This record gives sequence, structure tokens and C-alpha cells, in this order.
Amino acid sequence: MLYNLSIFFYSLAVQLASLWNPKARAWVDGRKDWKTRYIQLLDKASGKKRVWIHCASLGEFEQGRPVIEEIRAKHPDAFIILSFFSPSGYEIRKNYEMADAVVYLPADTSTNARSFLDIINPHLVIFVKYEYWLNYLELMHNRKIPVLLISAIFRPGQVFFKWYGKRWRDVLGKITHFFVQDERSGELLRQAGVVHYSVSGDTRFDRVISIRDKFSHIPLIDEFCGDSQVVVAGSTWEEDEEVWDHFCNVHPDTKFIIAPHEIYEGHLKSIEKLFKRSIRYSVFSETGKSESANALIIDNIGMLSRLYHYASIAYVGGGFGAGIHNILEAAVHGKPVIFGPEHEKFREALDMLDIGAAFSISSALELEKLAAELLENEDRRHEACVKARQYVESKAGATGKIMDYIQAKRLLTN
Repeated sequence: MLYNLSIFFYSLAVQLASLWNPKARAWVDGRKDWKTRYIQLLDKASGKKRVWIHCASLGEFEQGRPVIEEIRAKHPDAFIILSFFSPSGYEIRKNYEMADAVVYLPADTSTNARSFLDIINPHLVIFVKYEYWLNYLELMHNRKIPVLLISAIFRPGQVFFKWYGKRWRDVLGKITHFFVQDERSGELLRQAGVVHYSVSGDTRFDRVISIRDKFSHIPLIDEFCGDSQVVVAGSTWEEDEEVWDHFCNVHPDTKFIIAPHEIYEGHLKSIEKLFKRSIRYSVFSETGKSESANALIIDNIGMLSRLYHYASIAYVGGGFGAGIHNILEAAVHGKPVIFGPEHEKFREALDMLDIGAAFSISSALELEKLAAELLENEDRRHEACVKARQYVESKAGATGKIMDYIQAKRLLTN
């Protein structure tokens, strides 16, 4: 009852926020008349094995993508339905060519869950990392639809493991099989009475290796960087940019590439104010001239994973807010990675700190000292580079383990 009330009030709050918030408006508009639209989308699924893969947002999509592409390769006739909860994932990947239908997940009410499952009628469901929607999971369990949770990670502080978390522990039993990132997550599941899991690792490692192996140069970035040392700051927020601006402004011979997490005009202008000799990528691409700029502001989406190739050192944003973004995109290129203090929830960050492949800072002064040391000490930088690359490559293989399970259980064969 409390859960259903929380879903109701959450949906109501988003609808109210949609009156002034563009993201909330997209969340609401994307779900309008969804039953009619989804029935039309599923019209071509007749007679095919239907796979529903759900991702909360863009980050989870990148984790799910290697599995999607392997399913497409091994089962080309399967009908793949990709769903998102957040507009930030849906809007960027709504035309993803490996999926037959890309949709918003309707809010988790009993009625919505029943209607959605009636429409898509999946043979296999894959949730990525988290998203424990009680009504959907209850109904799929009752209908005996296999549900896999991949790249899952658990921490002792989560509600499943609290004395008051029985309702949430019960939902873990509704999932057919967990593919967890590490042994600690498996131990927590065992303590909660869940034994249907495998320690497979994180599919993001497979994804970033695939991206790296398909790397192609970006001529304008080659031109901008030249023979200079380069700092690539990716997925940055305002707090991240503020710890870098002084260092950038007093090191005119070092090139800086800033790829902000959000590229709306107001944010881009604030970056331009901080970095005195900066130019936007769109302007540089039009004119072909960067003049005296030592900071390039990336004002588009989709380049970041390739930009890390050019870095002497990489900085990944989010560590002064809710948590760091994807550090593996930089590490796979063999780059020492720097990030802010909010990283405790990220297994790969803790691992890389332990082996000296990554570094955490909590202030601009700490950052400036560390950046200077890494840029000036080639041996120290090279050691971190080697460790970063080796770490990522040692963690590959999660996608293969998941596909082996799907094949062994014949989940997509007649």
C-alpha cells in the first residue's frame, strides 16, 4: 500500500513539475497515450522471441549495451524492446538501431504493469544494475517470465539489508538470476537468503574495451592538441569546472578539453567565464581556428569516450555532487584518472585508488598540486597509465558469462 502510494505521489509531483521543468515535461509527454503507441510498435513482433531490456538512464544503457548487441548477433530474429525510466536516456537513445522498439517505462502501478506486460508479452526480461519495480516484478514472477538483473551491485546500507526491509528482500526472490559485480554483493545476497546469483563482473568493462578497440581519430581534436600535454575533463558539473579554472588559466601551454555533463547555453556560458582562453568545439569546427585558446569546450553529446584517448591525465566529474561518472572510459585508454571525494559507492574507483591508477581530490589546491606532479613526472604518470589499462582489461568478460547463461537455459530458443 505504501509503495503504491509513493508511486502515485511521485507521478503527481512529476506532473506538477512538468509545468516549468523541461525534463519533467519530457517524462510526462513521453508516456502520453502509451498503450496505443506501444501496441503499434509491437505489431511487428508477432511470432518472434521478445526480449525486454530496461535501463534507468544513459549510464545503465551503456552497461546493458554489450548484452543487447550480443543478443542481436546470436539471435537476429529476436524482437528487442528497450525501455528507459529517465528522459536523459530515452531522448539520446530513442533511435538506437539495435532495438526494435525504444519506449518509456510506464509508472509502476498495478494497472500499468499488467497492461504493459500484456502488450509486450516478453519471453525474457533483463534489468540493468538496479530498478526494483515491485508491481512489475511481482507480475512477471506470477507469469513465470524469466527476469535477469545484470551488473548488479549491493551495499550493506541498502534497504534490502535493513531490519525493516523485509518487503524489499522479498522482491529479490522474484528475480530469476542475479549477475553481480563482485563477491561482496554476492555475500550480501546470501545473507538475505538469495542464492540464485553469479559473480560475473560489470559489463561496462566489455563496453569500454569495445569502444577503445574501434577508436578513430577526430581531426579537429588532433589539431587542437598538437604536441601539448592535454587534460581531458569529462562529465563535469559547475563544481568540477571551478576546481580546474585557475590551473588552466595559469598554464597556457597545457591544452584543456572540457566535456560538460550538461550542454545547455547557460552552463556553456559559465564555463567560458571561468576559462579565459576558451573556444567552443562548434565554433572551432566552423572556423578551423582556435587562435590563442588553450581550453576547448565540447558543446555536443557523444564524443567523450574518444576524447580520453588524447589525455595526458583525465578528470571525471560528479565527485563534488551525487557521485562520479564513468571513469572506465578514461582508464581503458591507459590514462591516470582524477575525481572528487564522492566516489565511495563505485567499486572501480576504490579498486583503482588502491592500485595507484586513480587519484581523489577534495579541493582546487589538492587538484593543482596533483595535476602538476602528474604532468611533470613522466615516470609516475606512465606507471598509473599502465595500471589503469591493465585493471580494465583484467575485468572483461561479464557479457560472455551472461550470454552463456541465456544459451544454457535456452531462454531464447524454441
